[in-house]
Amino acid sequence: MKAENNRNRWLHLRLTEQEYASLHQEYARTTDRKLSDFARRKLLGKPVTVLHRNQSLDGIGEELGRLRMELRAAGHNFNQAVKKLHTLRGGHQIEAWLLTYETQREQLCRQVERAGSYLKTLAGLWSRE
Repeated sequence: MKAENNRNRWLHLRLTEQEYASLHQEYARTTDRKLSDFARRKLLGKPVTVLHRNQSLDGIGEELGRLRMELRAAGHNFNQAVKKLHTLRGGHQIEAWLLTYETQREQLCRQVERAGSYLKTLAGLWSRE
């Protein structure tokens, strides 16, 4: 059975405004959700996990969102082209469809290649950390 780890002792501190500001500023850069948890770790000399912001990864969310929208649109166009193929009846209609399909397929391949190269670049950035 797990031993209970209730905190039943109080420690009251008085800080100057500067000391409190310094403590709070340091707390803001950590992963702790409560100031009391952070202060307890500092007081007991336990390690504190500090947030690290990699500025080279700032635009990732926007770029991935844009790539997602482009791929979604390209996939939608491809689905429409295939649906149209199923409605065609003559050889001339199929030839015209093939020309249209080929340009859409090339566009889709370019977008997939672009997304793949961006993801490789992103993986390279993450693997360095």
